Amino acid sequence: MTISNTGTGDVDPAVRQELERLRDSIDNIDAAVVHMLAERFKCTQQVGRLKARHQLPPADPAREARQIERLRRLAENAKLDPAFAEKFLNFIIAEVIRHHESIAGDTVGGPSATTG
Repeated sequence: MTISNTGTGDVDPAVRQELERLRDSIDNIDAAVVHMLAERFKCTQQVGRLKARHQLPPADPAREARQIERLRRLAENAKLDPAFAEKFLNFIIAEVIRHHESIAGDTVGGPSATTG
């Protein structure tokens, strides 16, 4: 890993080493987040297919509200900004609904793609 020091002068080797260690940890966490999101979307795709087969609406506003409240509590307990956690989950929910609408539209005899 190369660390640019443009305009900052020489950096103590111990500081550089600690920075690299922390950035490596961040990279590992980012990879884990991507893999966890991939697993989550595999599950939500299955939900979307089940909903389409049984002509259920792609969106479930009551569940979404419960999940947002749950995630806000988890975020607070983890010392993470609950507003950030809510924005993050809303982004994911919007993508899941988009997938469910697409699945519903692709299912033979399935309902039209609405968020009902």
